[in-house]
Amino acid sequence: MSETEPAISVETVGANPVRMWGLDTGERVRRMAAKAGLGGTGTPVVLVNADHAFDPAWLGHVAAHPGMVVTLGGVPVLAHARNEHEAAALRAAIRDGAPLPEGITATAYEDGAAIENKVLRKRERPFLTELTADNRRAVERASYFGAYKGVTDLLTKYLWPELALWLTRFAAWAGLSPNAVSAVGAVLCVAATVAFAHGHYWLGMAMGFVFMVLDTVDGKLARCTITSSKFGDVLDHGIDLVHPPFWWWFWATGLATWGLALSDSTFWWVQGAIVGGYVLQRLIEGAFIAWFGGIHIHVWERFDSRFRLITARRNPNMVVLFVALLFGRPDIGIVAVAVWTVLSCAVHLVRLVQAVAQQRSGRPVTSWLAQG
Repeated sequence: MSETEPAISVETVGANPVRMWGLDTGERVRRMAAKAGLGGTGTPVVLVNADHAFDPAWLGHVAAHPGMVVTLGGVPVLAHARNEHEAAALRAAIRDGAPLPEGITATAYEDGAAIENKVLRKRERPFLTELTADNRRAVERASYFGAYKGVTDLLTKYLWPELALWLTRFAAWAGLSPNAVSAVGAVLCVAATVAFAHGHYWLGMAMGFVFMVLDTVDGKLARCTITSSKFGDVLDHGIDLVHPPFWWWFWATGLATWGLALSDSTFWWVQGAIVGGYVLQRLIEGAFIAWFGGIHIHVWERFDSRFRLITARRNPNMVVLFVALLFGRPDIGIVAVAVWTVLSCAVHLVRLVQAVAQQRSGRPVTSWLAQG
């Protein structure tokens, strides 16, 4: 928004006693507006029907389209009024069912319009529904899954969503902040590292599993309660970024307690492949974002999104180690992680080169999620 453009304000029309994630509609809308950088008074204004709940993506979408109204069952839910005349008419339409004013673009939610969510790497029709005491838990469930990344690893996507939902509900009910959940996870992360170093792999796996689930919970809690912060992002992503190499290093040193210690040459080859590959993979991802307008390598084409399910990141690597541990061969597991890291890096490097070649040929590199 330029300095000459007026700030877009947000106004909740009506009141709703039903609380979602412990928040009434007014407070939830206020937090969504602040998160979206909206505020001020007067017009232009985005009007929100208090009888409904919706994904935060809708607020930003309507704010970006002056004159837009999103309806559900013919009832206006969000409306972008450009002036006070439109605002008054739209308030009447929300409160009393009055006709929409002329010049308004009405979009029915039932028509299935999709929105690209770049933060969560997905394209979907975000949830929007009436909020009542009878359907509150169902709406919270829709909100929770709406906060899930569309492109992520196979464990986060398929194994523990229901467990993380239960824990997110508990954390919201208990009044826990996302940072508190991250702090508990950090303690478990360090404890798992110590367990691996002493060859207590099953104990480390158990603590690591809880940590990985909490790594999902803190983000979902922040998005569902609209309490994400820069510090929280740094804490969460900082832990995620730093700890994996330590896990793999101490897994390898813990092999000595099993009588399966790697030879010196094999140990350094494994660590060089894992740590070097981990750093290289991150650099490739950063280069892709920098060179292609903020597009993440995992959302370029469908192949890249599917490969993200199994690429050599922490969670897929833990699957490899878990399987190896079932057969009593944690040594083979860490070697397999090294091999898979090298192969994953090779795939990402090839994809980066292909993207550069495509751009140089005059064809833009765009995310498949941005395609209608």
